[in-house]
Amino acid sequence: MRGISRKWYKRRSSLSLLKGIHITVPILSTILLSFFTACVGAAGTHDYRDALSKSLLYFEAQRSGRMPYNQRVTWRGHSGLTDGLQQGVDLVGGYYDAGDHVKFGLPMAFTVTMLSWSAIQYGEEIAAAGEFQHALEAIKWGTDYFIKAHTHPYVLWAEVGDGDTDHYCWQRPEDMTTSRQAYKIDKDRPGSDLAGETAAAMAAASMVFKKSNPHYSHLLLHHAQQLFEFGDKFRGKYDSSIDAVKSYYASVSGYRDELLWAALWLHRATGKEEYLEYAVEKADCFEGIGWAMTEFSWDVKYAGLQILAAKLLLKGEHNEKHKYTLEQYKSKADYYICACLGKNNGSNVDRSPGGMLYVRQWNNLQYVSNAAFLLAVYSDYLSAAHQDVNCPDGPVKPEELLSLAKAQADYILGSNPMGMSYLVGYGLKYPTNVHHRSASIVSQKKSKGFIGCTQGYDDWFGRRGKNPNVLVGAIVGGPNCRDKFRDDRGNYMQTEACTYNTAPMVGVFAKLNRVVSQPIQEFLSRSSM
Repeated sequence: MRGISRKWYKRRSSLSLLKGIHITVPILSTILLSFFTACVGAAGTHDYRDALSKSLLYFEAQRSGRMPYNQRVTWRGHSGLTDGLQQGVDLVGGYYDAGDHVKFGLPMAFTVTMLSWSAIQYGEEIAAAGEFQHALEAIKWGTDYFIKAHTHPYVLWAEVGDGDTDHYCWQRPEDMTTSRQAYKIDKDRPGSDLAGETAAAMAAASMVFKKSNPHYSHLLLHHAQQLFEFGDKFRGKYDSSIDAVKSYYASVSGYRDELLWAALWLHRATGKEEYLEYAVEKADCFEGIGWAMTEFSWDVKYAGLQILAAKLLLKGEHNEKHKYTLEQYKSKADYYICACLGKNNGSNVDRSPGGMLYVRQWNNLQYVSNAAFLLAVYSDYLSAAHQDVNCPDGPVKPEELLSLAKAQADYILGSNPMGMSYLVGYGLKYPTNVHHRSASIVSQKKSKGFIGCTQGYDDWFGRRGKNPNVLVGAIVGGPNCRDKFRDDRGNYMQTEACTYNTAPMVGVFAKLNRVVSQPIQEFLSRSSM
């Protein structure tokens, strides 16, 4: 690429002197950028800006509630407009987590946390790609709902809909006839994991809106602090209080990781020492410095919170009395990173033959996207501190972390043995039979006739041929440990997409877009001198 840049730079003056043609710097820049992009594309580099745009579009397809005037996914309409009515509370809005129509609070909150972290870490990169407003809208659609769901300092509505009855039906959300029963946590039925994750989401989001909407930012922070107090004061697992969630989003890791996670996000959002003290004092008894993990997900937050703690150490944002505990946090963060890199003395994350990080069979790409994000972020933290990671198998430079993040992103985008993009709508080959009710049934805009509960199964679920609606930006569950993928609507372990698969990739795609485009922009800047 450098050779191409020099060649075109040298020809700049002769191009502008062609007889009868005057090429201005902006026009020349456009020509050069187009040529450079074409050459890079031919070399196999992906269009991360396009991937970023599509990723943010996906969240509009997952919206519940009344669609706004600027809704871009036009095959979706209003849905869930009576959510909470039976309980006397307004629970309209929020996101459907995947291909069904239940609003699950824990994965929704994690989705918003990761969208917010993406905007915090890579806000400039998202803005440079012209997508920052869409990122704000995606975050706010979730936080607006959380504000509604937090009806009392010690009450948080955890779920709307019932997974069992929902799964009996295959309908568009606009036709929904399934139960919209709502479930809550409170003092008598605690859910520290849900309260903690929602607190983390609102604290992180408060940072995103601090400049553009300070009043809203303050409101989010107020809710975050109340929810953290609620989760800490009345401790318990939310799936012990709500039976309906056990078969779908059981909190296997418990609530301790979410409370530590929330405390670190609140410390970052407020700067208050009390939240860091909490994370330090409870680091041992809450297993924050005990668990060495090889996954990061909507359920298991340890690796993420360990990297947040490591950042404080790397940047020197701590008192000396906290240094020892933060070093222990960092050692566990390093364990996760080294395991992903395959340099952890044998205790590594598995890889498929095609190079995909592999954690488990069902929806494996959620672990890939989260790993890619943590690798990219930790690479930034280490670079800023001019440090390497000291893995058991040898030191690793920050660039190697970003290289692995890029490799995982590229795998998702089609650089894999099947040549399949697992980001729907990206590239020439992607899943067309996504396990998703709304995408698999003709839009109400085209066919206004009501589609009943079992009619959807009869007429649409088993229908041959691709989905009538393309779920652009969704990241499906992905291939198995041998890189094999079957694009079948009934193969939900591989073809169902989830909001928390795509959320971390918003930041990763933005970062990679800047990395790829930076040399081009630097060249164009020099050529205009």
